[in-house]
Amino acid sequence: MTRSPLLALFLKRRNFVALLIAVNLMTVGLLATAFSAPDNSRQVNVYSYRQPFLVEPLFDAFTAETGIQVKVIFAKKGLIERAKAEGATSPADLILTVDIARLSEAAKTLAQPVRSAVLDSVIPAEARGQDGRWFGLSWRARIAYASNTRVSETTLRYEDLADPKWKGRICLRSGQHPYNNALFAAMLAHLGEPGFRDWLSGLKANLSEKPSGNDRAQVRRVYGGTCDVAIGNTYYMGKMQTNEKKPEQKQWAASVTPIFPAMPNGGTHVNVSGMVLAKHAPNKANGIKLMEFLVSKPAQKIYAETNFEYPIRADVPVSPLVASWGHLTPDTLAMDQIAANRKRASAIVDETAFNDGQ
Repeated sequence: MTRSPLLALFLKRRNFVALLIAVNLMTVGLLATAFSAPDNSRQVNVYSYRQPFLVEPLFDAFTAETGIQVKVIFAKKGLIERAKAEGATSPADLILTVDIARLSEAAKTLAQPVRSAVLDSVIPAEARGQDGRWFGLSWRARIAYASNTRVSETTLRYEDLADPKWKGRICLRSGQHPYNNALFAAMLAHLGEPGFRDWLSGLKANLSEKPSGNDRAQVRRVYGGTCDVAIGNTYYMGKMQTNEKKPEQKQWAASVTPIFPAMPNGGTHVNVSGMVLAKHAPNKANGIKLMEFLVSKPAQKIYAETNFEYPIRADVPVSPLVASWGHLTPDTLAMDQIAANRKRASAIVDETAFNDGQ
């Protein structure tokens, strides 16, 4: 019997859909295999936004100490969404992420509370959720990178960035980026909404150009003379100073001086990298063991020396390179308060058309 062209097309599409379903099922099977082990009591599964070069040495040390194998999926984005979609079938025991925005989202939707005397004693109260659903691992400060030749100031307040004396002299990435969103949320908490709106409008008026690019791009603009002060995270200074693959970044770093601006209470704005124990963790006990290991002195030393971050533990020193940038006195505003102000700060960024520039 001769098939009509329409029927033939339908059958062809049906076969294609069947193939897609088969491929998806195969992918799920491969992921399950990757996270399976003959003895799950000797395994812990991690979804990590943190880069492999940073966390793999930590996981290797954990395995050497405990015999527990760490299975990891790395990604720059999408892991929280993936874990949500997987629901109760998710193999993740631990989720590692950066920035209080992602951390608080994971804590609200994907985490279970952890009661650990080790975590509570080592991690300061402002660097962990009061409900025990998220825990900080390292600090990073959001500071000013000032031109060595065009800026004479050696100290700054964040409020100074709205002073007309800086008109056309400041550059930074999008006001909606999580790093700036956290800074803006902290300023909103300190200044209140009317004061924050005034400050944000003043900062916008002082921009040298429309916000764009990443943190290192802002330092490059200072080097090129486009602006005099860039806003960026501290660890980028270390990444530029030690970049052998792109030595031009060493020149960018050499053209600026790090300045640790002060919030109204005198401390510099800090953000946090951290972890949550997944709500449906199949290896919960091992997940908690890994969490406690990551705040141990050896692990915190790896954070300090490998990624140029500030250890969450007060008794672990920063690396000599980080120490050379100056002393950090962190803002004491709790991360939970920053998280609580994120959405309103983001809305005000849109309402003021901040990302349109001057």
